[in-house]
Amino acid sequence: MRTLGKVREGVAAFGRPPAAPAAERLAADAAEAAELRAYATHPDVIALRVERVRAQVDRLCWSGIVLGLGFTMTNVQSFAAAGTPAWSLPWLAAWLLDPTVSLVLLAILRAEQVTARYRVRTGAWTRRAKWFTLAATYVMNTWHSWAAGSVSGVVLHSVPPLVVFVAAEAVTDLRDKLTEAVSAAFTEASTRAVHVTADSRAVTVHEPTKPIPRNRKSRQARVSFADYLTVAREAWSPDVVVSPAWVREVTGCSRGLSSRLAATLTAEVEGGGGDD
Repeated sequence: MRTLGKVREGVAAFGRPPAAPAAERLAADAAEAAELRAYATHPDVIALRVERVRAQVDRLCWSGIVLGLGFTMTNVQSFAAAGTPAWSLPWLAAWLLDPTVSLVLLAILRAEQVTARYRVRTGAWTRRAKWFTLAATYVMNTWHSWAAGSVSGVVLHSVPPLVVFVAAEAVTDLRDKLTEAVSAAFTEASTRAVHVTADSRAVTVHEPTKPIPRNRKSRQARVSFADYLTVAREAWSPDVVVSPAWVREVTGCSRGLSSRLAATLTAEVEGGGGDD
């Protein structure tokens, strides 16, 4: 045991602290894990994660709606043109019918996106306008298939308008529920944070009262163990739990040396030497 102690003292004399015991390393890892968990379970972080999910849902729904309306454009143009010669004035004007209906629908959906975020209910005319534009798109898109009695054509041209209709109805409800999820996640995380803070010991981090000078140009001047201990002793107060992480914070020492400093300072505190 004496030989091992001399070896450790010799290693520390050359500025290389001995390896920290397993328990002290685990204590340091536990302190870092607790700090990471505190940020991961912060109410604002939880709410931000739900906000990101809501943004992804919005982008996917909008992409599906725009693609579905784009698919119906040619069928609506064919319905509006009604066999007129290509590139004639009626044939060109027929291309304006589908964008007219689609832009009104997109405007309503965009407005509902904002109202649903703040839980403001829209009037009856808003829902009627949305259903009318969707129904008009469906009828114009499937008219030729119904007239020709083509079941496959009806199915083919019914899927995009129905998907747009279902997505337009679902996305409003999803935004409303995701808004509730943000509030619920924030409230739950806040309650959990208050509960954990009340049941755990608070760790107060103090700024070092005596900064340790470090000169990069003069590498021969090394900071001794006693200097680090003096800074840690001056920064300590009765409400502080001494740990390697706290020692590194107030002194700026290495991880291995912080464990030794924490053990020494803890021994002083428990023995009544840290009250000066």
